[in-house]
Amino acid sequence: MQESLVQLDSNLAESQRAYYRKTAQLYDQMHVSQADEHTFALQWLTGLVRLYEFRRVLDVGCGTGRVGLWLAQHAPDVEVFGLEPVPEMIAEAIRKGHRHDRLVEGSALDIPYPDDSFDLVCAFGMLHHVRDDMRAVREMSRVAGKAVFISDSNNFGHGSPVARLVKQLIHRLGFWPLADFLKTRGKGYVESEGDGIAYSYSAFDSLSLLRSKFPKSYFLNTAPAGPNLYRTAPSVAMFLTKT
Repeated sequence: MQESLVQLDSNLAESQRAYYRKTAQLYDQMHVSQADEHTFALQWLTGLVRLYEFRRVLDVGCGTGRVGLWLAQHAPDVEVFGLEPVPEMIAEAIRKGHRHDRLVEGSALDIPYPDDSFDLVCAFGMLHHVRDDMRAVREMSRVAGKAVFISDSNNFGHGSPVARLVKQLIHRLGFWPLADFLKTRGKGYVESEGDGIAYSYSAFDSLSLLRSKFPKSYFLNTAPAGPNLYRTAPSVAMFLTKT
């Protein structure tokens, strides 16, 4: 049984990488705009990097280098490194002008750096593509010396008010894994032309793990929402720090 699960994870990871190999040259056209939620988060990140005087940043799942290229323009004193499992995405980042010596091929599940190697570690729109998101977040926390920044989805803030309420109630009662199993017909993920393989994920699920090392947390809705972000925001950015 354990071997079957390992093989399943391997197959899903390879399918996701195949999707990015296929779409690498069109990725920005398909996924990036100046008005999307991650641009909103990047504006916030830029201010935080300056305020806290961070000098070394790691972007996990860096894709085509959006974060590194943005910070090179808006915070040029910062060294931004990128970790990405798909060589074709790395090649596209280099083509766009990202420094090749700061890009590393590797997995978020086993980040190839020692503990506390970076002032800040960030992930933009990556964690909902990782089956074992908690392991990825644990690795991010391990190599981050001062802070972690996440911009991603909040599945409990998607949908109509009624749909959100139902999902939040199911989650509170502890039945969300079963509901997700039924919704995905036992697969545990959804697959689309626009986003490849995606798992049910809320950035708020990562909070308890991150707070063990970074007790101070700040939140921003990156799409229109009410005052309770968990209940109403379909996407959020989170900044967690020691000080």
